[in-house]
This record gives sequence, C-alpha cells and structure tokens, in this order.
Amino acid sequence: MRDTVPAVESSMSVPRWRSLLFVPAHVPRFVEAAHERGADGVVLDLEDSVPQDQKGESRRQLSESVAKVGRKGASVLVRVNRGLRALAADLDAAVMEGVDALVLPKTESAEWVSEIANAVSDLERERNLAPGRIRFLAQIETPGALQRLAAIASAHPRMVAMALGPEDFSAAVGGAPEFDLLLTPNLSVLFAARAAGLLPLGFVGSIGEFSDTHKLREAAAHARRLGFAGALAIHPTQVSIFNEAFSPSAQELEWAHRVIVAENDAATRGLSAFSLNGRMVDPPVVRRAHEILALASDN
Repeated sequence: MRDTVPAVESSMSVPRWRSLLFVPAHVPRFVEAAHERGADGVVLDLEDSVPQDQKGESRRQLSESVAKVGRKGASVLVRVNRGLRALAADLDAAVMEGVDALVLPKTESAEWVSEIANAVSDLERERNLAPGRIRFLAQIETPGALQRLAAIASAHPRMVAMALGPEDFSAAVGGAPEFDLLLTPNLSVLFAARAAGLLPLGFVGSIGEFSDTHKLREAAAHARRLGFAGALAIHPTQVSIFNEAFSPSAQELEWAHRVIVAENDAATRGLSAFSLNGRMVDPPVVRRAHEILALASDN
C-alpha cells in the first residue's frame, strides 16, 4: 500500500460518542435543528436517506451544513456512498475542516478501507489539512464482512469505530431485524472493535424502532452491559435515551468511588485483592471502577 501513515493519526484519542444522530443532508430544516438535539455527534447523510437526484445539491451545501451542525461542539461526521463514482464525489465534498469522521457504509474489506484512506490522505495534502484528523466509522452490513472483521478493524489508523447496520444486515441474510438474528453479529463487531481499540457502537435490535421508547431504553441499557459505547440514532427522540443509557448511573458512580477508596486502603496494606460489601474485588474490578469514573468525567 502506498499510503504513509502520518504520526498524528496514531496519537489521537478515541472520542466519546454515546449518540450519533443521522441527518439527511438534503433537508434544510433537519440540518438547521441538528445542533440542538444534544447528540455527541451528527452524521450528515449523503447515502441512503438522500434521493439520487438530490445528492449533488447535498454535496454542494455540505460546507454550510458542516458549520451548522457543529455549532455546539458536537462531532461532525459524513456518511458517504459505496459506489465508486458517488464515493469520489462525496470525498471531494467532505474532506474539509470541521469534519471529524466519515461513515463508511457496507464496508466489506480492509483493502476497501485502505483505498479510501489513501484518497482522503491525498485530499488532505492538497488542501493543507491536518494529516490523519478525519477518522473512519465502518458499518458492517453483510455476512461476508463478518468473516473479515479483525482485518477491517485494524485496516488503518483512521479507523475509530465500528457498528453493525441491522436493517441492511438482516436483509442481506434474508431475515428480519430481530434479537435472535442480530445478537451474534453485534457481538462479533463488539469483540473485533474492542480488540483493535475502537469504539463499538450499536444495540441488539432494529434502528428503526424509535416510537417504543421503553423498549429502546431497555435495548440500549442491555447494549451497554454487553460492552457497547454508544449507538447510532435516526430520530431525535433516540438521542437522550442513548446519552443516558451509555452514561454511568448515580449508583454506578457511588460504587466506583467506594471501590477506589477501598483500593487505596488495601494498597497501604500491600493487598491487590480485597473484600468490599461481601464481594471480592481484584484488579479487573478496580479497572472497571476507574473506567466508570473516566466515562463520567467525559460527559
């Protein structure tokens, strides 16, 4: 591969994305209101939600849209198209100051990720942009991609997150986006992302179910217990649910503080494992407590 990885890429921190809200880039009222929704990131969509005859105008307006959705400090992402001609036009429009990441739909291989990374690096150099600043979120949407998750996750330092596309994946296997079908592929994405140091995003269920807030809240809470860091939202009502579900609760914070206090006390006695409220606490439990406190400080 010809791309030389800039040093800045490997030193960038992983973002805190509890919620990423999709916004169709061709609908001005949605773009105008996106920064008020409270999402950690806004995804300006150039792909599925934009009709073919409006993609060109969406690209032409993208610079203004990026500035609008990022007004309150949310991360700004752009979902590009998969086809080569459309992708080339999308990259030409999206590689700019203010864009934090590209969402790559229907990611099939590490080679595909690398080719896109090469193109982005060329555009960054031509436009005097900080090298490597634009990251990648790969959407896994076919059973074939499941066989190559580890390679995709480690394909390039621009990779920062992975998520299963439940609707497309279910359609690709001829099924419905239900729990039994989606659990295994979601866990596969989770494990591959964590192994590569990426953010695993998603929950086990259909992303289109936003009206049943009770069910969605349960699914998001379950996803966090599994190890997911956040989720993609297609409706503003999902944002606050995801922000809450993927943040530590008051009870978790209280527990974490007690663990750290007990850890410090145990360290003075030369102990690496100790008892707290009738339960054994060892280094993995202490690590979990530190992670919970770190998540709280990022919110």
